[in-house]
Amino acid sequence: MNHQDTAAALLPLLGGAGNVRTVGHCMTRLRVEVADRSAVRGAELRALPGVLGVVEDGESWQIVLGPGTVARVAPELERLATAESPAESLAERGATLRERQRARNATPGKLFLRRLAQIFVPLIPALVGCGVIAGATGLLANLHWLPALVPALSAIASGFMSLIAVFVGYRTAKEFGGTPVLGGAVAAVIVYPGVAHVAVLGRQLAPGQGGVLGALGAALLGTVVEKACRRVVPEALDVLVTPSLTVLLPGLVTLYGLMFVAGEVSAAIGRCAEWLLANGGAVAGFALGGLFLPLVMLGLHQALIPIHTTLIAERGSTVLLPLLAMAGAGQVGAALAVYVRLARDVSVRRVIRSALPAALLGIGEPLIYGVSLPLGRPFATACVGGAFGGAFVGLCHQLGYSVGATAIGPSGWALFPLLAGNHGLGRAVVVYGLGLLVGYGVGFGVTYLFGVRGPGPALSPFPGGSAPGPPLLKRRSG
Repeated sequence: MNHQDTAAALLPLLGGAGNVRTVGHCMTRLRVEVADRSAVRGAELRALPGVLGVVEDGESWQIVLGPGTVARVAPELERLATAESPAESLAERGATLRERQRARNATPGKLFLRRLAQIFVPLIPALVGCGVIAGATGLLANLHWLPALVPALSAIASGFMSLIAVFVGYRTAKEFGGTPVLGGAVAAVIVYPGVAHVAVLGRQLAPGQGGVLGALGAALLGTVVEKACRRVVPEALDVLVTPSLTVLLPGLVTLYGLMFVAGEVSAAIGRCAEWLLANGGAVAGFALGGLFLPLVMLGLHQALIPIHTTLIAERGSTVLLPLLAMAGAGQVGAALAVYVRLARDVSVRRVIRSALPAALLGIGEPLIYGVSLPLGRPFATACVGGAFGGAFVGLCHQLGYSVGATAIGPSGWALFPLLAGNHGLGRAVVVYGLGLLVGYGVGFGVTYLFGVRGPGPALSPFPGGSAPGPPLLKRRSG
């Protein structure tokens, strides 16, 4: 099916245009909010060709389509739903539902994590693009190639990161119900060079102090002030008074308090990560690599994005991402073992073949929802593979060979251009590559021995050759 056909097939299974409230997507999942969950034909939805998994979360349905595909299907589905219901936009019809759903189904902590993800996920393409350019720039500089071009590439790679606080402020205000441009204006104070002339408690501020955490706090405060002003300021004065106070009051608080506090927190995150790996080494890597797949399954892994971004801003790279990437290696190894053991199960092998290229690039959700989680045991054995891969990278860090990533985004093989290390790119690539091999090997071996009971189609959880996703499927223990 092409993307238009997929969208057209999805719409009636979701209850039609009248049942679709909002359409969105992340890197692999189509996220659709519906008015009536009973109108969604779940069994047919998960059996649709091209659907790798389905997750139900209240009135929200997450349909795993894989990277690339989801970005093309989402606008087509939104266009079809809007065309059939032109009187009201999807966003307008979904606003009330979103608030009701969040109030009913989400705990404060889970809601905040989801909102954090919504703030940072749209920034990932720019982070990846600039990170790749930064890696190429560093390679050219180390090899003394094209010296005249290196400064230009450095400027291109660094421009976004130098202003990331503004984008975070914009996205924060938008997510929490404020005016996005005012959120960006408040956060821009943090990166303005003139703050170097401002002294707080006898200490000069530094441009960028507080980073993304400061921008997040500044924009949140600006949203609170803006909403308060909207309630009390007369309409005749609102256009002048509200924007001025929204920028002025949070701006002063940011300069005389928030930048200092957020700067200390950002530095503490960097020190904590370094201490954890320098002293915990293999143990810390084992825990991080082994626990990351469950976070991906729950969709909570995106809450780590602010930590990665802070480490990149503070230290130039995030040492956590290469460790966490080992979870994907364990998943690949487990999937290959299932492919070998279930030699007669055509449906499982077809799903693995289609999902494996994305998994090698660090997009593990198609394999999670299409193979390992439905089968049960391979999910646990994939976590074991990731744990051992993480332990290897963590041990190397403890021995003095640290590996970091200069940007965030897909991991797996796609992380190679983004690597950095304290002993140069070459050794960082070797350590990370060996870690992937450990994850592949342990994930394969443990899954082959313990993840499946034996070859044969009787083990397939996909009756009729379709690959469902939780919670619609009945999970099997192995």
